[in-house]
Amino acid sequence: MFTEAFNDESVRHSLAAVVALALSAGPVGVFLMLRRMSLVGDAMSHAILPGVALGFLAAGLSVLPLTLGGLAAGFLIAVLAGAVSRATALQEDASLAVFLLVSLAFGVLIVTINGIDVEQLMEFLFGETAAKMDADKLLVIAVNGTVSTIAFALIYRPLALDCVDPGFLRSVSRAGGVAHLTFLVLLVLNLISAFYALGTLLGMGIIIIPAAIARFWARDISGMIALAVASALVSGVVGVLFAFHAGIPSGPAVTLVAGLGYILSVLFGSVGGLVWRLFPGRHLEA
Repeated sequence: MFTEAFNDESVRHSLAAVVALALSAGPVGVFLMLRRMSLVGDAMSHAILPGVALGFLAAGLSVLPLTLGGLAAGFLIAVLAGAVSRATALQEDASLAVFLLVSLAFGVLIVTINGIDVEQLMEFLFGETAAKMDADKLLVIAVNGTVSTIAFALIYRPLALDCVDPGFLRSVSRAGGVAHLTFLVLLVLNLISAFYALGTLLGMGIIIIPAAIARFWARDISGMIALAVASALVSGVVGVLFAFHAGIPSGPAVTLVAGLGYILSVLFGSVGGLVWRLFPGRHLEA
């Protein structure tokens, strides 16, 4: 029974997709957390829905229009939220929250009034039912993951330094601004991949929850990235197999598995876990 999932080509596509997504989303999630942008990422994950919906209206479920629409919507919302926060007294997080709600409502309105059925709407919001994915979506996720991983390696040093000591980075280099903009582009790319794999509403789960798990087990950035990638891989693979056997959408399945890992980390994590706080070890004495 366990090997039944691997005999289904579409499930193998889903497994390959979550592996590719985990490799690129792990580092992005860690820096979202370190830069205190987790809610920004969540807002942008919902903001891509109108662009995807317009792509659906233009060409149905064709992958390329959906991808281009989602990219355009993600970039547009990021630019508009930043512009409103700079031109008015409204903080950027509040501005993003407004755009999140309006974008999500507008996207659902578009797809529902133009003939999409309930099953397709559920796929938009929560991911592929029973973890079945076609080759075109897998190709987009693989390309996005490859581009994201290479670009992330190029901006890693200024991005890490900007988290630790932004004042020093500004004094020695102008790379901080470029690194931040590139990071936002990589975030949108990973959100598009997460949309295809896990749906609009829960795609952010595989990006931010593994990073939160890693924070309870590692202190340095490289260790957190490694653990975030490993957590995303385990959550993705186990979640996809669970979704297949239970006949449920992949988004909730993967997110629940990651959530279980988070609860265990909160309790038993060696860096700030509750058990370690309640029963601290003996301090070294001279």
